[in-house]
Amino acid sequence: MPKTLYLCYFGLREPLVQTQVIPYLLEIAKDNIEVSLLTFEPDMKQKWTAEQITNEKSALAERAIIWHCLPYHKSPSVPATAFDILNGSWYIAKLLRKEQYDVLHCRVHIPTLMGAIARKLSKHKPKLLFDIRGFFPEEYTDAGVWPENGWLYRSAKRVESWLLEESDGFVVLTEKARDILFPESKNTGCDEFERPVEVIPCCVDIEKFKTANEWSRREVRAEFEIGDRFVIAYVGSFGGWYLTEEMIDFFEAAKRRDPKVFALILTQRNAESIARMLVERGFSEHDFFVGSVTPGELPKYLCSADIAISFIKACYSKQSSSPTKIAEYLACGLPIIANRGVGDVDHLIETNGIGVLLDEFSNEAYLGAIQKLASIGDVGNKCRETAFREFDLEKVGGLKYRRIYASLLRSE
Repeated sequence: MPKTLYLCYFGLREPLVQTQVIPYLLEIAKDNIEVSLLTFEPDMKQKWTAEQITNEKSALAERAIIWHCLPYHKSPSVPATAFDILNGSWYIAKLLRKEQYDVLHCRVHIPTLMGAIARKLSKHKPKLLFDIRGFFPEEYTDAGVWPENGWLYRSAKRVESWLLEESDGFVVLTEKARDILFPESKNTGCDEFERPVEVIPCCVDIEKFKTANEWSRREVRAEFEIGDRFVIAYVGSFGGWYLTEEMIDFFEAAKRRDPKVFALILTQRNAESIARMLVERGFSEHDFFVGSVTPGELPKYLCSADIAISFIKACYSKQSSSPTKIAEYLACGLPIIANRGVGDVDHLIETNGIGVLLDEFSNEAYLGAIQKLASIGDVGNKCRETAFREFDLEKVGGLKYRRIYASLLRSE
């Protein structure tokens, strides 16, 4: 039985791991591949007991995933990350000697660096699958974390260049990212290119979104006493490349147009500050909900909305971005108002007629987008059909992951 070790620089309890990583691993395992997972756990001694780790390992083993974990170190940032890279590389090299993995599946740059180093340290040479996800160095500069063209950025780009040379296969999130990184692969299949490349957007388990139904819509609207008000939803973070001011401006413009507008904002962070900004823009406490829900509750709450928004900084790094919220909105039947220049979102919305794209951030553009959505009528079914066709976990994500694994394993 072929074996893979998935390297992830997040903790097991992170929502991203629960909603993206583990579902993909379960899909990969369907092709009779033994799947192992290595995560890095923040505050491991404080947040995990030995019993909890044992129980979680047993629970994952029942789902055919073998779990390994190491502590994550946060600060000081550069030395802490360097330590994790060395510690992770050494740990992976030891696992390689013992387990003889066929594939090291690495989620983004830092785990790929660990995998590449570990492979250099080992006599056993598994295939290295670089699951790029995004343009990591550019993301940090675009978000203002690193100075543009500073030493951290330049160092990361040198490492990235080496990883692109070392890797045996690649996953990117968007067609735009493939065009930039692997233009020669565009008109070839996964098996026809010298090293396989797959475009796999952030997918969702469509089955779990069956709770996004009329009964759930009525239940949530009753919970918030929304009645027949027009509900605008947003899911996700604020700040960095997520355009906080522009989204709050949109909510304000919509409320001025229709005082009955209700803002439904589902976010894990900054809830108090976002609520305060809405109040400053004329919203009462009965006009919004800002808070978090579990991944299992997300479909139920989202389907209570009428439309959804996604405003992301249209910078170079975001050409590689596939916002999970887009798939979640569509799976709930919600048409989308988004700005241009983010991944493949422009093509998705325009081709399928499932929303409106903004050319600028202004009150006139916001009101025009709402009016345009109203004029195209009910597109809920079209949104759900698009979600199933473009973002289904099994039919899109799982199929493409299994395909690239088959290509890598055949080339051994």
